[in-house]
Amino acid sequence: MLKCKCPRCRRGDMFKGSPYSFSNKINLNCPHCNLFFEIEPGYFYAAMYVSYALNVGEALGIAWLTYLLTHNQDSPWLYLGAIILGCFALAPVNFRYSRVFLLYWLSPKIHYQSYLDTDDIPGKS
Repeated sequence: MLKCKCPRCRRGDMFKGSPYSFSNKINLNCPHCNLFFEIEPGYFYAAMYVSYALNVGEALGIAWLTYLLTHNQDSPWLYLGAIILGCFALAPVNFRYSRVFLLYWLSPKIHYQSYLDTDDIPGKS
């Protein structure tokens, strides 16, 4: 899951390019088992809710880390600036992992199939 592999075969890449490149796009199908990632039209709109939860957790973590590093209790601008910069810096990672979490944990239709986790797939030459 951390390497953004297909939830069904765990071999094919879900994304093209790296998180911080301009080609940070999700593949339509798994290159290994041909799973269509967008199960139904508009399926990844639900990833916005997962991304929101990730952003809230990251904002709390950044605020806590800012307090541990600075021990500043007076300036809300320090915390606001750190949170905004941190959330912008982590946005490409949130884009990827919100979709990964959605497909791995929140999709009842997709399950790991161990027979696909091989180099040779039955029916493919």
